[in-house]
Amino acid sequence: MKETHNDHHEHHGHDHEHQHRSKIQFDRNGIPKVLSPKESVHSEDYPDDYSKAVNTYRKTFPNKQRVLAETPDPGVKEMMERMAYLNIDTAFDRFDAQQPQCIFGLGGTCCKNCNMGPCRITKKSPRGVCGADADLIVARNLLRSAAAGAAQHGMHAREVILMLKWAAQGKMDIAIDGEHKIRTMAKAFGIQTAHRQLKHITIDLADRLLKDLSQTEPDDYATISACAPKERQQIWKEMDILPISAYHEVFEAYHKSGCAIDSDWESIMRQFLRCGLVFTFSGVLGAAIATDALLGIGDRATAKTNIGALKEGYVNIAVHGHLPVLVREIVKTGYSEKYQKLAREKGAKGIQFYGICCSSLAAMYRYSGVIPLSNAISAELVLGTGALDLWVADVQEIYPAIMDVARCYQTTVVTTSDSNRLPGAEHIGYDHHHSNIDETGQIAERIVERAIESFEKRRHIPVFIPPYEIEAEVGFSVEYIQKIHGGLEKMAEALRSGEILGIVNLVGCNNPKVVYEKAIVDVAEVLLKHNVLIITNGCASFPLMKLGFCQTTELAYGRVGASLRAFLEPDNLPPVWHVGECIDNARSSAFFAGIAGEFDRAIHEMPYAFTSPEWSNEKGLDASLGFRLMGVNTYHCVEAPIHGSEKVIRFLKEDTRSTLGAVMVVDADPVALGEKMVADLQSKRKALGW
Repeated sequence: MKETHNDHHEHHGHDHEHQHRSKIQFDRNGIPKVLSPKESVHSEDYPDDYSKAVNTYRKTFPNKQRVLAETPDPGVKEMMERMAYLNIDTAFDRFDAQQPQCIFGLGGTCCKNCNMGPCRITKKSPRGVCGADADLIVARNLLRSAAAGAAQHGMHAREVILMLKWAAQGKMDIAIDGEHKIRTMAKAFGIQTAHRQLKHITIDLADRLLKDLSQTEPDDYATISACAPKERQQIWKEMDILPISAYHEVFEAYHKSGCAIDSDWESIMRQFLRCGLVFTFSGVLGAAIATDALLGIGDRATAKTNIGALKEGYVNIAVHGHLPVLVREIVKTGYSEKYQKLAREKGAKGIQFYGICCSSLAAMYRYSGVIPLSNAISAELVLGTGALDLWVADVQEIYPAIMDVARCYQTTVVTTSDSNRLPGAEHIGYDHHHSNIDETGQIAERIVERAIESFEKRRHIPVFIPPYEIEAEVGFSVEYIQKIHGGLEKMAEALRSGEILGIVNLVGCNNPKVVYEKAIVDVAEVLLKHNVLIITNGCASFPLMKLGFCQTTELAYGRVGASLRAFLEPDNLPPVWHVGECIDNARSSAFFAGIAGEFDRAIHEMPYAFTSPEWSNEKGLDASLGFRLMGVNTYHCVEAPIHGSEKVIRFLKEDTRSTLGAVMVVDADPVALGEKMVADLQSKRKALGW
């Protein structure tokens, strides 16, 4: 049922607008006096608020019809039209129904942190009940978002680090495939490796990563000490933002931002930066180290992608979310001869795996036969094909609305983590205390068996698969480039000579505030035309895979400037290098650091940029912050909720130039954003004398 939701804040709460607010003044002796109603100051005497800026920004939001007209993937268009024909809501319908979105929410000036509110800042009420002004409220809200993002990726890190440790201890019967990564990182962390068994080295490495997550007493943050550039560590120390642990900084973030605690917006923003560091070094890097240690780094591979890659007549299983360990076991089980044979006995052609979001991206270059289909926001469109028998939901980026579409098509949905439950889904997974971690193999078998049962019951369900399928080259890493080039010197020289103008990490989730996937594609086309090499991962990588940017064909090379093409073609390299899931921002950072090291330069001096054109969630806020902390400018088509505070706007968008050497740039026009990025990369080159 579709219903228009009016903006609550804009239409309510102004019954007393005729009343005047008294303003304290002082007599000649400094004694406060209260003005009479006749003398009191009218709301018009307060400075203009930010409503004009927010309203201008709101006008850039596309409606569903514009998305249908402009979104670049024809498979998405076709499925959106089919869902509309069947009267099934999608995220695009619900976004339209939310308009106009709350002006106070968009500006960041709505506070619900205590039960005296909610309070919102207006000209007539410039402070909340507790006395918090717009700067403090916006900063508190931003901090809480950063803390949530740090907790989300931190939870991901905790799970995979624990599983690495338990695998080494023998508590989990799963293989450890990343011996080289374990030994390399153990050396970086100062862990003794000589004359020791791999399992003991692994346990020590896992414990070191877990300590960074959870230590309560101030001590060395090992991942920062071992992996961050010394130049950055000194800057963070001088700024007093070095963290104690991920748990501590998230705890402190919610503590400081509560009612009547920390009232200094600058202190709040300092904690915001600490959350960015723990997100980066535990939530991203810690998770990436543990994942590569447990599952192996993987290698370059060719993957089929897009919705047309769905196969009718198979037991079709989609994996969705962010935790890759159980996914490996499910895929291994499903592709075993035992279960392929069972599927054929039940009338299927076999078992096939697909991926939504990061679960697929972690798997596609490590195991053959996992087909990435879509990012999180279009998951409903994939379900709407009717082709999927079972949907495995682990954690994160799993919208509650998928259950409505799954019910329409009788697709069985299984959750595997106690952190993520969906009403109406079955739960076959780990419990809250991980008391059944030794049952990983049995859990995987039960999930595959449930998929076969679902296939048998769903044979009457009509299937509609738009005919759009393509291949993409995936699985790039520093290790792969070192293997084919013998090191990073060739890339470094191409960057210095201008053959490569700059390197940009293009990532992030999707947001209906811009035309779905178009902002990503538009930015990519501008960059490639100007000979900028693109590295990608996570949800933003899907349109780049689906539309041919990750190929080594004319479809890809035809978009690229002459000098970049000359660098790529001899080694059969695509213009967009897909490095994996969103925690694989660590791979992008490794390229940045490695090439900068070839010149003995700091990362912030190099012609690098980070862009998440369509970012939408708390982790996206942290991801861009992580790169700014490293000195890399970040570029976006979607604003953070900061319009209500000029001080916070300046802090994020300009003031960090002098402290971190990097700024945040926002432009709702993706082509203009891409051109700004190119201009800034050229300025970096000029400063280097290139």
